[in-house]
Amino acid sequence: MSIYAYSVQNPAGEDVSLQAFAGKVLLIVNTATGCGFTPQYKELEEMYEAYHARGFEILDIPCNQFAGQTPGTDEEIHEFCTLKYNTQFPQMKKSDVNGENALPLYGYLKSQKGFSGFGKGPKALAMNAMLKKIDKDYKNNPDIKWNFTKFLVDRAGSVVARFEPTANMKEVDEAVAALL
Repeated sequence: MSIYAYSVQNPAGEDVSLQAFAGKVLLIVNTATGCGFTPQYKELEEMYEAYHARGFEILDIPCNQFAGQTPGTDEEIHEFCTLKYNTQFPQMKKSDVNGENALPLYGYLKSQKGFSGFGKGPKALAMNAMLKKIDKDYKNNPDIKWNFTKFLVDRAGSVVARFEPTANMKEVDEAVAALL
């Protein structure tokens, strides 16, 4: 199975096949509007504007599974993102990324690139401390840990990297640029 076998729904509830992104570099991100990482929308939009013409797409999948940080409707989420961050990349229907109602796409993504840590620095330490309270075994499962986890897919449809929310956005940018 490849990433192109999956689909997600747009805010209108219509299926969007990932086959539509074949041949492009794709960054798939579970997002939130009320998260400490929400300002990453700014860097995501900057990357989109810089690389879109070269075959780069961002797939924004809002998710409310982490501390209820995406409480609005799809319309409210879209309005927030376009007004506050001027986002232009495709935004999908709010969806689960973990658990029994998770998008099948996320099962595939997690099977391709599991969790390998938050890295170093204050945000990484804070995430480790918080997750230890929620799931003592969090380091040993591939589940999405928080909002703004990013999966990078190359032009052939292979999942080549997973970036946790604590990853430096400059590193994400460099990884995207290297695939274009």
